[in-house]
Amino acid sequence: MKIALLGAGHIGQTIARLLHATGDYQVTVLDKNPGYLKVLTDEGIATAEVDSDNRGALAAQLRGKDAVVNALPYHLAITAAELALECGCHYFDLTEDVAATKAIKQMAEGARTAFMPQCGLAPGFIGIVAHHLASGFDSVRDVQMRVGALPAFPTNALKYNLTWSVDGLINEYCHPCEAIHEGDTIAALPLEGLEHFSLDGTEYEAFNTSGGLGTLCETWAGKVRNLDYKTVRYPGHRDLMQFLLGDLGLKGDQENLKAIMRKSMPATMQDVVLVFVTVSGMKNGVLLQEVFARKIFATRDGAQPLSAIQITTAAGICAAVDLFREGKLPQQGFVRQEQVALPDFLANRFGSAYQQSRQVESIS
Repeated sequence: MKIALLGAGHIGQTIARLLHATGDYQVTVLDKNPGYLKVLTDEGIATAEVDSDNRGALAAQLRGKDAVVNALPYHLAITAAELALECGCHYFDLTEDVAATKAIKQMAEGARTAFMPQCGLAPGFIGIVAHHLASGFDSVRDVQMRVGALPAFPTNALKYNLTWSVDGLINEYCHPCEAIHEGDTIAALPLEGLEHFSLDGTEYEAFNTSGGLGTLCETWAGKVRNLDYKTVRYPGHRDLMQFLLGDLGLKGDQENLKAIMRKSMPATMQDVVLVFVTVSGMKNGVLLQEVFARKIFATRDGAQPLSAIQITTAAGICAAVDLFREGKLPQQGFVRQEQVALPDFLANRFGSAYQQSRQVESIS
């Protein structure tokens, strides 16, 4: 299967290596940064230097490929999907942006190729888990999804390091959050809905952020009382972000905020990803609750150390592509994350990264 992989950043490089190593994919990585591309070229992976703003040059590279895997920033998702449609390629991405996903869904109507956005951790794997658990109930009351990509050793006031895209981080902090509340689909405010809990003796907070639900609100409309998604951070993070975005007015000057964070907040490869899903409802006349909880840690095994967010995000999109290649997903039109069977995902050679993680011992 011939793959055009857009983006050679940390996540893009991980995706490229995983797919290339199988021998089942001919991967060509496209990026405008020659330094990023050289790292992959030296490893025997095909690359091409292309500016993502140059539609003509990008389209020329996509023609003849079977699929486009987009690991570019969220604001380029619509353009990448349009070019995939134009060039007759299947399309997969990692976007958490609600508007981009709706636009991609619209362009997928009647398409002869498949369009599957939101293939990462959240949205992505978290929706697969929630849908699987909820589908096992006779009737569903509440679905709660909590995900956090956190530094293993927080040292600053925000108790946060850059573990993934700053663009994506600020985007999810600033846009309305879809949810179902008492049976009605609503738009909740970002950074609201603060709650606290502990896992394995460590204290966390969670609050509303945009995009993590994917298409679950649409899929479960009229079938569930409450359904929501919240991002997990260490206590105190939410209040400081509200101060920056609200009190200092940086919500209206996001580029400046991103520049500040890139300059002052170091990235880290030593991180942990938390996945925590609870579903309650009726089974055989009894009100029950089921929980799925995982901690995925960074690894330093092998030639390339990997952060937990690299592992989980790359595993999500690679598993989606792999299951599609095996014919276990629809082959045309818009494909939702909840159309992925959780057992198939966890049994997949890429999705098994979530099986190898440690299950949470205690939750309160």
